[in-house]
Amino acid sequence: MASKPTRILLADDHGVVRNGFRALLAAQWDMEVVGEASDGREAVEMAEKLMPDVVVMDVTMPELNGIEAARQITKVLPKTRILALSMQKDSVYVREMLRAGAKGYLLKDCNEADFLAAVRAVAVGKGWLSPEVSDAVLDDYRKHVTNPIDLLSPREREVLQMIAESKTNKEIATALNLSVYTVEAHRGRIMEKLNLHSIGELVRFAIRNGLID
Repeated sequence: MASKPTRILLADDHGVVRNGFRALLAAQWDMEVVGEASDGREAVEMAEKLMPDVVVMDVTMPELNGIEAARQITKVLPKTRILALSMQKDSVYVREMLRAGAKGYLLKDCNEADFLAAVRAVAVGKGWLSPEVSDAVLDDYRKHVTNPIDLLSPREREVLQMIAESKTNKEIATALNLSVYTVEAHRGRIMEKLNLHSIGELVRFAIRNGLID
């Protein structure tokens, strides 16, 4: 009896990129694309609805980045495997993605064979790293970096990303279904925890930690 195809959700904010990967995956006998998302929040909602085997996740996306989306999906769907796909070679993106629960990290300029091999490896629970990023990861682990971002709750990280994207308190409140007062309280706590004193410093911190690019 033939095994069921691996059910895949594609999450990338560039339609052209999604189309290319979808065509490649659809041509494989053992893979099926069950959905597509154009930002992190949509990826979380679709993952909960579709329960895919694998989410191929872009790292930098608007609204909710791939790191936070991966963290939320892994928490709710521990059996769903995440393969990060990015232009970013910087170790901070790789580290945060793996800590968020991703099984693999692949650069977007990889060849088709590597992409398919990575999807298949991650689908059965194996890890996969592009050779170009594995050195960065090893260096990073050797440094034993403790990151101030660990001080923030998942909700605070979401609020931080939206502040860094220049959204107003009201826009953040609407997007996250919170009161403006609660958003202001989050903002104050974020600045206090990170010892930052201006929006400019918050934005730089968010960029350094891969929340926005």
